[in-house]
Amino acid sequence: MMRRLMVLVPVLLLPLSASITSTTTPDAPAYTADGAMKLPDNYREWIFLSSGLDMNYNSAAPASGQSTFDNVFVNPSSFRTFLATGTWPDKTTFILELRSADAHTSIDRRGHSQSTTVNAIEAHVKDEAKIPGKWGFFEFGSDKSARITASPADCYTCHEAHGAVNTTFVQFYPTLIDIAKSKHTLSPEYLKDASFPSPSPASR
Repeated sequence: MMRRLMVLVPVLLLPLSASITSTTTPDAPAYTADGAMKLPDNYREWIFLSSGLDMNYNSAAPASGQSTFDNVFVNPSSFRTFLATGTWPDKTTFILELRSADAHTSIDRRGHSQSTTVNAIEAHVKDEAKIPGKWGFFEFGSDKSARITASPADCYTCHEAHGAVNTTFVQFYPTLIDIAKSKHTLSPEYLKDASFPSPSPASR
């Protein structure tokens, strides 16, 4: 009888352990005890999506004197889901890292390279259990945790009105936009924007 129990116990435990492993998402957003989001320590090991230079969604905004790079990272598990479905799952986390654009660094004579100093860090997170409206924004600055940006705010309205997929700016991620097209997951808002002719260089 004892021999039979010893054989059965490991067999019974296998489905339970497999279930725990399959539902655990190690790169999901984490929070402090009082509800602030923790900045992921290893976000630079995540999937790098794109880097924009001097991007601004407001044509009337005055040009700043300092050029800026915007680096975008996304958690690997959500990236894999997007590749398969063209949509973002729950717990998707984007990190936006802003760095100044330096000129004449080392042997560079004409272009720009990124500064070693991080100017700001922001996050765009899908967490259906914690965030009303599913998606939320967090501004870390130089801190390791951040409170959610209250809605409505410009970041929410802009992403909702122009985001290519699930209110996210997939149109600026060159490795993903064609996947969204092939999966037919582009938003009506993005398709409406895309139907307008691009502004001429003189009007930008």
